[in-house]
Amino acid sequence: MWRDEILEEIYRIREEHAKAFNYDLKAICDDLRKRQAASGRKIISKPLRQPRQPHNKSLHPTG
Repeated sequence: MWRDEILEEIYRIREEHAKAFNYDLKAICDDLRKRQAASGRKIISKPLRQPRQPHNKSLHPTG
């Protein structure tokens, strides 16, 4: 069976990080936000797109 060593390392690091916060999702996210802010990197985010509204117009008008 093929093993992806990079993914295994990511899974190991993620597990260690979660364990350090007793698997508390709020604490994990707070820590990641703190690390992100401390990184000094520019954060780019795009606003959410509104879903497209379906067209109610028929292709073949009747009447």
